[in-house]
Amino acid sequence: MRIIPLIISVAATTGLIIGLNTQLKVGASKTPRLGYFLSPQQGFWQNAEATDAGYDQQLNIPGILNKADVYLDDRLVPHIYAANNDDAYFIQGFLHAKFRLWQMDFQSYVAAGRLSEVIGSDGLKTDKYFRRLGMLYGAERSLNALELDPDTKSIADAYTRGVNAYINSLKDNEIPFEYKLLDYKPEHWTNLKTALFLKLMSFDLTGQGDADLSMNNTRDYLGYETFKKLFPERPDSLDPIIPKGTAFGKPSMVAKVPATADSAYFHKSGKGITAAPPIIPDKNNGSNNWAVSGSKTKSGKPILCNDPHLGLNLPSLWYEMQISTPSQNTYGASFPGAPSIIIGFNDKIAWGVTNAGRDVKDFYDITFKDTSMQEYLLNNTWVKSTFRYEQIKVKGEPDDLETIAMTVFGPVMYDQHYKSSNEDGRNIAVRWTAHDSSNELLTFVKLNRARSFSDYIDAISSYQCPGQNFVFASVSGDIAIRQQGKFVNHWKHQGDFIQPGNDSAYLWQGFIPANENPQIINPARGFVSSANQMVTDSTYPYYLGRSGNFPVYRGLIINRKLAQMNQITPEDMQTMQTDTYNVLAEITRPKLLQYLDEKQLTITEKNYLDTLKDWNLRNDIHEKGATIYKTFWDSLYKQTYGDEYRNAKFRLYWPEQVTLAEALIKDSAYAFADDISTPAIKETWKDIVLIAFQKACKTLVKESQANQLEWGVHKDTYIGHLLKIPALGRLHLPIGGGAEEINATTENHGPSWRMIVHMTTPIEAYAVYPGGQNGNPGSPYYDSFVDHWVNGKYYSILFLDKETASHHKRILWHLTFNKA
Repeated sequence: MRIIPLIISVAATTGLIIGLNTQLKVGASKTPRLGYFLSPQQGFWQNAEATDAGYDQQLNIPGILNKADVYLDDRLVPHIYAANNDDAYFIQGFLHAKFRLWQMDFQSYVAAGRLSEVIGSDGLKTDKYFRRLGMLYGAERSLNALELDPDTKSIADAYTRGVNAYINSLKDNEIPFEYKLLDYKPEHWTNLKTALFLKLMSFDLTGQGDADLSMNNTRDYLGYETFKKLFPERPDSLDPIIPKGTAFGKPSMVAKVPATADSAYFHKSGKGITAAPPIIPDKNNGSNNWAVSGSKTKSGKPILCNDPHLGLNLPSLWYEMQISTPSQNTYGASFPGAPSIIIGFNDKIAWGVTNAGRDVKDFYDITFKDTSMQEYLLNNTWVKSTFRYEQIKVKGEPDDLETIAMTVFGPVMYDQHYKSSNEDGRNIAVRWTAHDSSNELLTFVKLNRARSFSDYIDAISSYQCPGQNFVFASVSGDIAIRQQGKFVNHWKHQGDFIQPGNDSAYLWQGFIPANENPQIINPARGFVSSANQMVTDSTYPYYLGRSGNFPVYRGLIINRKLAQMNQITPEDMQTMQTDTYNVLAEITRPKLLQYLDEKQLTITEKNYLDTLKDWNLRNDIHEKGATIYKTFWDSLYKQTYGDEYRNAKFRLYWPEQVTLAEALIKDSAYAFADDISTPAIKETWKDIVLIAFQKACKTLVKESQANQLEWGVHKDTYIGHLLKIPALGRLHLPIGGGAEEINATTENHGPSWRMIVHMTTPIEAYAVYPGGQNGNPGSPYYDSFVDHWVNGKYYSILFLDKETASHHKRILWHLTFNKA
């Protein structure tokens, strides 16, 4: 009978082996393969890194042309010294992979519509969306452009070889933690992955995103005349990037408005479209940048500042480094996944970027002959479609095949097969400049090597997507800013709504020439700046888009401060970048107090009102007035517009904050103050301000009871891991600021890289970002900059020549790359 215990033992052992090597379903997710994940030899334990871990290495690697050196400083920032560009970018790829492999690889999967390969069917919604948007299609076309240029092809090839050299050197126990958690392995890098990553940035920063769809619904729901009142072309309080009164030349091209525009476009009505993108870029994606001339600084030399506002993630979007070769010596923030420095400086110039916010993505209503989508109607003729067939591999399940009809306008994004939206049966094609062949890498390669203003103009003139405001300063004393991108020559209001796809008159009519993009150099006022506001006043001859995608108040306070400042130092700029003054509250609080009838308030409500009155207008962490104001303002916003929007069945676009603010200040009989759900009563500002404050106070009582009335606790900023695992993020960060402040930190969004460059000889620079150089959660350098960033502190940048680096006291480690 001993055979029975033996059989039981074998069965139990077999079951244990199978169980430990199988992903087990737990709720809506799965465990990793526990046997592998918990293995002492290969599992996640191996990713723990000692606080005194060293990084000295002698590397003999195939692909290196000449001996090169990398010095790592006390913040784990690499300083690369190479005898040629190929070796420099090879090493950049190697280091990106060494410290950020999972991040860059994972983001390339997302951009390519391949997330389902990693996480299973939970990723299908995202994958379908990106495939149908044309991310892979656009990346393939841009890769062709990148590889047609000998310089960028050589750089991308070297970078890819460097990434793969590191991947090839990886031992099983060294595979990054997230691969083990998700149970997959790194795959080799390609130039297409680099192109995909750059397209992901285009997606994140494209002005208005998919707003045309919700704008279209809003026009249909409210009517075009009401729509125009809620979405004016330009706010009166706009202080544009190019100063008001700047003279612009006559346009070299004028777009022709289609003959049917009034009936088929502006006043067209419909039942709405249900399309709801599964991923919507944060509306606050933007940035601040400015440069002040030597006439306003204490040293007599320009100072350039930049802080791009993006999602707050770990690992961080940025990787800091210096690249030094005979043709360049450049320092700044790089993207893991792409070669070169994206925002930074060399020993002659500095540059930074903010998002332009221009509309470069339009949607078209397509009429197919039948459900086969083989032919679509254009100018009263049936035109043959072409098709892209994109296979989506799904982990543990059958593949999904996306059949995407291609039209003269672009890919058909929403159709009968895209079941996640579009229940109304409409076929919607998308035209996006990111679909076009382009070589954004060339711009940054040239900026890395630029020596002068003319080099800067040459570098950015070919830049296409996403549109950016490139700020510039040089050691020679020049400052400048130019809005650059491949901007559509829209006729006025083209692209605000879905356009007829049966008429070629609605096709794009060309692109604004680069030399007609708004720019200014060495202005008399002594500074240039941008904060995502509209670039010009109404005298610029081309259509910029509706005001809905252009915030106002950061630009307003930045320009005010810079105009008042003199004898500026880098320390002054640090203080300004982290400033929390709320100019929106400054403008609106007096009117709110004027309209609020205090006699109608309870004692508790009056206490909140007294705190609001005494508030210093700063969104600092301990300020209770900031929370009271924000809660009050949000309540008034809903009270003003909520009745008009209440019964909508489709996703609508809501008015901007500036629309409400300007109405409150200038229109005492604002039509939208009246609540349409109470036809017997005509409400005024006094009525709805009181109602809004009383409703806000109910929320504030709950906040007080939960000890969440102080602004920092109320806002509750966090930096989340890309996989949304709380334990791998930094939670409850005590940092001030807000969407309308120069320090634009919100709950999970804000300054992703702060940089200040003083154009002295040698260069003096300061920087910080909310993360750390090592993407490994088990490393002490994973989030080592976060506390500095939270507290508004900066690191002094080491911008060193090789000889100085070799013996500098802050250099801790030395990597040598030798030809194998």
